[in-house]
Amino acid sequence: MYLVNNKAARLFLILGSFFLANALIAEFIGVKIFSLERTFGFQPLQWSLFGQEGLSFNLTTGVLLWPVVFIMTDIINEYFGRKGVRLLSYLAAGMILYAFLMFSFGIRLPPADFWPTSHIQPDWPIEQQDLMRSEVGNYNAAFRLVFGQGLWIIVGSLIAFLLGQLIDVFTFHWIKEQTGEKWIWLRATGSTLISQFIDSFVVLFVAFYIGAGWDFRLVLAIGVVNYIYKFAAAVAMTPLLYLAHDVIDGFLGKELAEELKNTAMQKG
Repeated sequence: MYLVNNKAARLFLILGSFFLANALIAEFIGVKIFSLERTFGFQPLQWSLFGQEGLSFNLTTGVLLWPVVFIMTDIINEYFGRKGVRLLSYLAAGMILYAFLMFSFGIRLPPADFWPTSHIQPDWPIEQQDLMRSEVGNYNAAFRLVFGQGLWIIVGSLIAFLLGQLIDVFTFHWIKEQTGEKWIWLRATGSTLISQFIDSFVVLFVAFYIGAGWDFRLVLAIGVVNYIYKFAAAVAMTPLLYLAHDVIDGFLGKELAEELKNTAMQKG
């Protein structure tokens, strides 16, 4: 009944659930790399950076949601402070690790005899069956490839996520201490841009420079490409921050909203 009757508790539950869902989804759809240019109907750019040729905006699908995660971090930071963000960040990291362990367990289970080809229906025309076999020959192998991310990718992702969250929290509160309640865009977008910068390079450095032996210049080049997208996405989403604040303040009421914001600024 406490959750039902307490607006602050309901708000934290809603924001926290959305935060966790986005973090988990971003982690697991991130195995797919997509072309940003082709998504908008353009030919991929071919440019050079740090001596690396043919770079374009080939991005992990997870980047679609990570800016949302960091924006959610700033909203939670605004109303529930450092403790609220830290609780959800540690919980998200734990849930991501737990999910990876469960996927690893699921991958190792022996498939039923019929399952590896269960996506191919025997009553289909031969041409359609052949097409499906050429695209996904073995369902079990596809399952293993999609969900079986490497250990270093998991480690790099978790380190980058936690480090980015902690830096976001620190930067957000430092800017708010200097500016007060004004300039929401500066503390929210500014902290997001800094934390996303750290996140973009740490995950690549751990997963691919340490874990896969990539050339350091290649890691830097790909990190810059990823950050350009994240920078643009964070700036583009700034108006949503003001909309979110208006909706939340309307839900809480002016008095409760101010009380939560003042409490959120306390050290801890």
